[in-house]
Amino acid sequence: MNTAAHPAATGTPAAPTRDADGMAVASFLLGLPGLLVLNLVLGPAAIVLALTALARGTRRRARAFLGLALGVAALAIQVGVVIAGHGVLWSFT
Repeated sequence: MNTAAHPAATGTPAAPTRDADGMAVASFLLGLPGLLVLNLVLGPAAIVLALTALARGTRRRARAFLGLALGVAALAIQVGVVIAGHGVLWSFT
């Protein structure tokens, strides 16, 4: 007979919830520098992590939404830079 305690019975969060909490924090931490550097890499990474954390039921919903907003803002900044530069991502001249 299985005598292991169930996570809900002991009051400790299950592993998927802890993973989702970590993803929410990671989305925030990737979205923040994504506003300044590596917009095309860090922005989508923050968006994907935030959406995954929300889908898995994170307890840090505010941080996940903030990471999502920062990721979208990073992509919006990149689009603005491309439009202002007439389609040139980087110019070294």
